[in-house]
Amino acid sequence: MKDKTASAQQLVDHLFRHEAGRMIAVLTRIFGMHNLELAEDVMQEAFLKAVQTWKFENVPDNPAAWLMQVARNKAIDIIRRQQNFQIYSKEVAHQLQDETENTLQQFFSEHEIADSQLRMIFACCHPLLKEEDQVTLTLKTISGFSSTEIARALVTSEATIQKRLYRAKQFIKDNSIQLEIPAGNQLKQRLAMVYTVLYLLFNEGYNSLKADELIRTDLCMEAIRLCLLLTEHTATQQPSSFGLLSLMCFQSSRFDSRLDENNSIILLQHQNRNKWNRELIDKGYYYLNKSAMGEELTVYHIESAIAAEHCLAASFEETNWQRILYFYDLLLHQKQTAVVVLNRAVVLAHLNKKDRAIDEILRIKDIEKLLQSQYIYSAVLGDLYLQLSNLDNAEKYLMIAYKLTTSQAEKKLIATKLEAVYGH
Repeated sequence: MKDKTASAQQLVDHLFRHEAGRMIAVLTRIFGMHNLELAEDVMQEAFLKAVQTWKFENVPDNPAAWLMQVARNKAIDIIRRQQNFQIYSKEVAHQLQDETENTLQQFFSEHEIADSQLRMIFACCHPLLKEEDQVTLTLKTISGFSSTEIARALVTSEATIQKRLYRAKQFIKDNSIQLEIPAGNQLKQRLAMVYTVLYLLFNEGYNSLKADELIRTDLCMEAIRLCLLLTEHTATQQPSSFGLLSLMCFQSSRFDSRLDENNSIILLQHQNRNKWNRELIDKGYYYLNKSAMGEELTVYHIESAIAAEHCLAASFEETNWQRILYFYDLLLHQKQTAVVVLNRAVVLAHLNKKDRAIDEILRIKDIEKLLQSQYIYSAVLGDLYLQLSNLDNAEKYLMIAYKLTTSQAEKKLIATKLEAVYGH
């Protein structure tokens, strides 16, 4: 009996990550965004019933469909008990009085579930919400992450996550935010916000701030899944959607080569390129080609093109750094951020222009503040000084970086470079 209970719980935990967001999206479309917590309650009840039922009975052939059916039946019960249909979604309220069961059934088709998820993405990424609240709400409602998991992923406290969720949900209620796909110029503006959230989500997974986990594959895969939704819906099949998805595929292809068995970072020049995921690289090229169907050149097109150049090179020595510099010049024209300047400086260093690279980093706006607050700037400067055998500055900046980073893998890498300083 214990084995069956454990097995049922394990299956439910797996399904929760993959199905909870889909379920909340369709239930919220029925109940309305202002009843988000009701949708979450119905979803939780469906999963609780699964655990209670499957530990005694055989698991159904299609457990995900079983869960959706339970949620649908629960939604029907709630609506039938409530005479005032107007308290639910405006989209379905006028239909519910005629045929509740048939009306709800149509929202549980795969096509409508995907449509509901897309609507939910736009609601979570509402432009008047704070960026941190957008990311938190997206992870909670669309991706099925618990508050504890979100706090761990974003390296903050669970209390902070709870405050963000409360603030976001209250904003949605107070401003009567609807589950809808915008049109025209509003769609373009809202899509830009969605891209930003998915980009942040992916980057957090790719270079996690967690002390014991450099790569959070679950975050990266979730960002890819949501981006794939954008590329599959007619309203959001934009060149930028394909460009962002292409970038994610290229970056994800290198996961298995970035860390060794001791969880130490393997730098790009030392990575075994045979470990790069060829299937993901091919998908990256496929989506990059799809992104070329429009006339607009976005930051996602350019960043994907940079990632593609790395994948094109058979070895690190064969990397076309001159072409990558050209792409960074284009990127800097559109995205004048400190990170872009820093990455461009690294490219200059690979073109044997290390002194110039250092000068450009030191000219970054507010660089002194960045050097004391974000380890990556000091780490790059320290490494460049080390390559020039300027040992005093190399030690100075590498020590700053070592103290700033919380990642054990990053600390090990910086410690190796400090040993090189002391070994000179």
